[in-house]
This record gives sequence, C-alpha cells and structure tokens, in this order.
Amino acid sequence: MSGAADEPFITAVKPLVDAMGGELLPPDEAGPDDVVLSWQGSEVLAVRLPQLADSLDHILAAMERKRGKPLADLDRKAKQEVVRVLEARGAFSVRHGVETVAGALGVSRFTVYNYLNREKGG
Repeated sequence: MSGAADEPFITAVKPLVDAMGGELLPPDEAGPDDVVLSWQGSEVLAVRLPQLADSLDHILAAMERKRGKPLADLDRKAKQEVVRVLEARGAFSVRHGVETVAGALGVSRFTVYNYLNREKGG
C-alpha cells in the first residue's frame, strides 16, 4: 500500500480512521465513495468510510473503552451524559439509533427519549 516514505503519514492517520470505523485500502482499490489521500504529491492510500449505523457501533465501543466499563454499568447521570454526547454527534439521526443506544445503555427506548427530552426542556 505504501513506500517507506509514506509510513509516517499512514501511521498518523490510522488511529483516526480506526476510531471512525473506516478501512484503509490501496489507492488503486478505491471506489467512487472512498476518499483517496495524497502525501508529498502522490496518492498513498484510500479510506473507506463506514456506514452511519456502523459508525454508531464504533462510537459506542470507543465510549466504553474510554470509560473502562460497559455503558450499561454506568449510573443514571453518566448515561444521561452519554446520550447528550451522542445527540451532539448525530447518533439519533441514524435509523434505529435510539434502539441501538438503549441496548448499549441497558435501558428502554422510552428512557432514552426521556433523557433527550430532559435536555431540550432545560
């Protein structure tokens, strides 16, 4: 996928691509929806971005890793904060987003909607 001169660039972007749930590809394998990245004047790699629903799963997994425990084990206040962060990131615009988040938090969809409404209400 690259030459030795490109390794620092690939090393630099890989954590970002991994966090997004993307996939690194050789540039010649890029499809029309992939993003081709250039380094020092030549195409080095392509990034295949995840579908939105896959991104939500990656976001939830990253939140669990950051907190060091399953989101379902958090207290109510921490779960409300997770819902706030996810709303800001557009998680609830994804089809079945509320259901996915409710499952990860170990709460009902109704509870997630209550958390969302509490934010809007003040």
